[in-house]
Amino acid sequence: MVIRLALALLLCLAGIGTTLAMPTRIIILRHGEKADKWNLCDVGQERGDALVANYLGCGAAKSLFAPNEAPAGFLATLELASPAAMSWHQPDTLCSVLPQKDADKEEALDRRTQEAANDLEVNPLWQGKTVVMVWEHKLIANKKLEKSSSGQAVTLRELLHLDQLSGVPQTWPSGTYDYFWIIEYGNRGSDVPTRFSMVKQEFSGDYDDIPANDWDEPNGLDPESGCDLKGAQD
Repeated sequence: MVIRLALALLLCLAGIGTTLAMPTRIIILRHGEKADKWNLCDVGQERGDALVANYLGCGAAKSLFAPNEAPAGFLATLELASPAAMSWHQPDTLCSVLPQKDADKEEALDRRTQEAANDLEVNPLWQGKTVVMVWEHKLIANKKLEKSSSGQAVTLRELLHLDQLSGVPQTWPSGTYDYFWIIEYGNRGSDVPTRFSMVKQEFSGDYDDIPANDWDEPNGLDPESGCDLKGAQD
């Protein structure tokens, strides 16, 4: 476990390497609803628990993992992934940044995203396995950001070469929290994905009050939810 954690921590330093060692699958989801720029609101925390029970946790009812398969790791910019990682007795590799001015935060998150993508391509820890990424929605996919980045790839859509597939949205909508992007790499030695799909998060029972809007549709949250509705647009 110490060796595993040490290898994973290299992710948030600087991805270095030239030999491809791609995962078989990468599951991407957006961080949960937030109370402010740094903390989840109650709805976001509840979503984290629901994801453990339904999709990402050990023994989840609608597990995204194959039978007898465990995820190789959880990479995240916020704590939404922590409950799921804990259910597998795995470390949650946080690639967040310290509170700072907005401009500095954006630059730091760009670097973390580039480092994460590079690490996924070259780190043998992930090779041939499934990795879960919980990320900022603008850094997953954002047409405006990609256009303004002067030829430098900063979104996961570009860095993981999803832009080479058809049917991949160019922007992750600001009010959409309830989808997974599942990326498959079927050609050994290639960093170009062979399949992309979107799976909607659907909860019932104790979690049926969590927003489950369709892609780019209103999520129904209001100011009484305690979530930062304005911040979701940033």
